[in-house]
Amino acid sequence: MHFKQFLSSIGIGSLKVNTVVERPHLEEGETLNGTVYFTGGNSDQEIEFIELNVIKQIENYREDSDFDVIENIVAKQSLEFIGSVKSKAAVMHQFEIVPDERWILENPKGKLILRTIVHVNNGVDVHDEDEITYGTTDSL
Repeated sequence: MHFKQFLSSIGIGSLKVNTVVERPHLEEGETLNGTVYFTGGNSDQEIEFIELNVIKQIENYREDSDFDVIENIVAKQSLEFIGSVKSKAAVMHQFEIVPDERWILENPKGKLILRTIVHVNNGVDVHDEDEITYGTTDSL
């Protein structure tokens, strides 16, 4: 079995939300595919929706501050849910995000992040993230 290199994991009480990407290192023209897994949960933990954002993040160093992080969302996808996850069995939702030219990093200090945000009804939104790559990188 092949181990996944990308994993975003969020715990909200007994509910676990894991985002697994099939191929976190994409060549130009490839699609970002993955699955969001839900396990556990109870009636108090109703998920409104899950948001997946691909973010181009660039660290910009300036003299007047240590550094600024500039973030631009280059892709966004929402996964809708009805009710709450109460089953002991895992619930799976697959996703596919098609990259475009905005994913290409011109800045060597830039990186791409896939951020999973869990929006909870009447609660605090929780997120986790991990890095992905797109296109060829000469510096690696």
